[in-house]
Amino acid sequence: MDIEQFKQLPVMGILRGIEIDMIESLVETIVSAGLETIEIAMNTPGASELISRIAKKSDKRLTIGAGTVLTMDDLHSALDAGATFIVLPTIVHNVVNYCIKKAIPVFPGAFTPQEIYDAWNEGATMVKVFPAKFFGPAYLKEIKGPFQDVELLACGGITPKNIHSFFLSGASAVAFGGSIFRKEWLNLKHLFQIEESIRTLITKFKQYPKSHLSP
Repeated sequence: MDIEQFKQLPVMGILRGIEIDMIESLVETIVSAGLETIEIAMNTPGASELISRIAKKSDKRLTIGAGTVLTMDDLHSALDAGATFIVLPTIVHNVVNYCIKKAIPVFPGAFTPQEIYDAWNEGATMVKVFPAKFFGPAYLKEIKGPFQDVELLACGGITPKNIHSFFLSGASAVAFGGSIFRKEWLNLKHLFQIEESIRTLITKFKQYPKSHLSP
């Protein structure tokens, strides 16, 4: 992952529970919608194979990472499959430290001020504030008060209506999952709805002056 490139479109999609036979059409849907960065949750059956196949199908059109990485086995499986960044729901020290030593972008999850501070001090590329939807943008704004230099990835509850509020409140990036990659849409192969939802979210982000967003 090229972090500077990611910051040009700091919107990440999270895929969880998808089937291998969805990959070809889903990749084209995601690319067509304008999304550039996705993570595949490692608690999805066959996650490593999914990462490998998505990487091959996307042919460098997508930046692909692994999420829900909780063990060193998860980490190595993800990296061997082609993941270029790692996301965690919490701070797993040996996973985070390995990524830092190998210069692999890593986004450990945290919520409380102490957890966020610890994750950033450990060397996080950004700290994933999860779940962000419960306290919303206002919580990020409060966190950025004492922690101005900490880069935050807001995960959960991101919509076209509030995406600007999250960035204005201090988010450096945002991530979405089931709100757009809905199980019913995936199961029914309603990819046009997924594509339109992603496109709307990205359009809303691009409409806002970058000068007003967190660096």
